[in-house]
Amino acid sequence: MWVMVSACLLGQNCKYNGKNNLNADLVEYLKSYHILPICPEVEGGLSIPRMPSERYLEKVITKDGQDVTEQFQLGATAALQLAKQQNCRVAILKKNSPSCGFGEIYDGTFSSRLKQGNGVTAELLYQNGIVILNEDNYIKWDGSPLSKKTNDYGCINLK
Repeated sequence: MWVMVSACLLGQNCKYNGKNNLNADLVEYLKSYHILPICPEVEGGLSIPRMPSERYLEKVITKDGQDVTEQFQLGATAALQLAKQQNCRVAILKKNSPSCGFGEIYDGTFSSRLKQGNGVTAELLYQNGIVILNEDNYIKWDGSPLSKKTNDYGCINLK
C-alpha cells in the first residue's frame, strides 16, 4: 500500500528555513508501506530556504507580503497526480502547514495562532478521496484504506 508523506517528516531538508521535521517514530511505523515523499511547496517551484507562508482567506501569502498561491496550487496538483498514479488512498502530512495542514492551520498573521482550515494540498487530496492524517494522529490508523467520510482518526471535514 502506498502512503503519501510530507517529505519534511521523513527528514528531508525542505522546510521554509531549510531544515526538516524528522519524526523517527513515523519513519519506523512506515517501514512496511510504500512511501511517496512530497513537499508540495518545492514541487510548486518554491526554493529552499524560502520566506515563511501562511494561508489568509483563499490566498497564500509570504511573511513579506508576496502572493504565492499559484505555487501552492501547482504543488497541490503535483501531489494529487502522484497520488493518483500510485493509487494512494492515505496521506500523512505536516500539521498546521499552509500546504499540508488539515483541520487547523496558521491564521495568516504570522503570530503562531491557529485557526480552523486546511492547507492547499491537504484540501485537494481530501476532495479527491484521500484520507488525511498528520504526525500526531497517524498512530490511530490501523493501516486499512479508509472512506473519504471517516473521521475516526482525527480527520476533520470542514466542508
